[in-house]
Amino acid sequence: MSPNLLVIFTLILSSLAYGVGKKKAFALVRKDESVRLHSRPGYYGLLTALWCGIPALLIFGVWQFVADTVLTNMVMGAIVGHGAPVDTAQVNLLVNDLRNLVAGNYFSADVDPQLQVAADRYIAMERVGTIALGIVMFACAMIGCLFVYSRIKPAMRARNQVEGIVKIFLIFCSAIAILTTVGIVLSVLFESYRFFQQVPVTDFLFGLKWSPQMAIRADQAGSSGSFGAIPVLAGTFMISGIAMAVAVPIGLMAAIYLSEYAGNRFRAIVKPLLEILAGVPTVVYGFFAALVVAPFIRNAGLTFGLSVSSESALAAGIVMGVMIIPFVSSLSDDVINAVPQSLRDGSYGLGATKSETITNVILPAALPGIVGSILLAVSRAIGETMIVVMAAGLSANLTANPLQAVTTVTVQIVTLLVGDQEFDSPKTLAAFALGLLLFVITLILNVIALYVVRKYREEYE
Repeated sequence: MSPNLLVIFTLILSSLAYGVGKKKAFALVRKDESVRLHSRPGYYGLLTALWCGIPALLIFGVWQFVADTVLTNMVMGAIVGHGAPVDTAQVNLLVNDLRNLVAGNYFSADVDPQLQVAADRYIAMERVGTIALGIVMFACAMIGCLFVYSRIKPAMRARNQVEGIVKIFLIFCSAIAILTTVGIVLSVLFESYRFFQQVPVTDFLFGLKWSPQMAIRADQAGSSGSFGAIPVLAGTFMISGIAMAVAVPIGLMAAIYLSEYAGNRFRAIVKPLLEILAGVPTVVYGFFAALVVAPFIRNAGLTFGLSVSSESALAAGIVMGVMIIPFVSSLSDDVINAVPQSLRDGSYGLGATKSETITNVILPAALPGIVGSILLAVSRAIGETMIVVMAAGLSANLTANPLQAVTTVTVQIVTLLVGDQEFDSPKTLAAFALGLLLFVITLILNVIALYVVRKYREEYE
């Protein structure tokens, strides 16, 4: 029996339990018309369905989490007990071969007979375990259903119990989100700490050269091992600044026009077309930047006698700015439309023109939302990779000239982690240090945006 069938079967049982519980609640009312239920009949059915489905699904989840480990240990224990090698590396290799055999991904004609027997035993035990799991899930579902069904009475607080279960589920989901964030931060911190044990923090934060090539042999040349993050940060801020210089004015002006000047018909056509830009894959923008924008900027620069690199920060920044225009325009448009009409009417009543109303009333009132949209656009620009790789290059040049090739933090992280890498090398660990630095920068931007939002919210509430 497939595990998916067990889940579907449990959901069907829960649906039937819902109908049974609801039917009993209606029966109590029909039996005595003077009886008043504490909750609506649907809550009795929903409580019955929850007690029917949740225990069974919890057992299913626990088994799916531990089944592979338990079965593998049982099978491998038999193999090791028959004289197989006990070296950790060899045992791990045997485990991988066993899992490949079980999954049918082992294509070698020379298979160890003992390993084949172990794989057959694993499959047989897995089938038995699935059948036993189905029986246990069915028993738990029926017990839970009968438990609630027998307790359904008019005074039963079914709604309170259902809301309590939903509250526990919401708390669980919130805890998962928080623990995931904590896990991400701790993993980055741990690997960054290992990096800073080998490279001083001051060299990383204030170094002016980025060349993370480490020598594998003592006689290897061309491996400088310089980990100064200033050139990488400078390239990130330059490209992001160019992108925001393109996206913020255009996006904000588009939002103001669509919300305050454009007619409903024009707005219904243009806004979806503008939002299509957000759905275009970034690699397409990268091709456009590399094949159209970068050559155009290079040819234009040569016309004026300027030295322009074939890969430049200006080309990447312009295309990236076009890509994030919808993030600013769409969100700002929604925020501006959310400003109460009474503010506009009051401004017009005092004799202000439309432009004065927009400048002095609507934009200040919508400023928190506009700042949020700009912050989202900044985060999108800082985290972009494909456009930078294809249009700005990989060179970590410390320059203020947007016509030269530069790189960003995200591009370097990808470059450092491509291929088979040793996680004991400063070259690989530098990716985590860059990730931590990017996390801190984003956190600072969030704090600044929160300060601006709170300041102006206090003024207009």
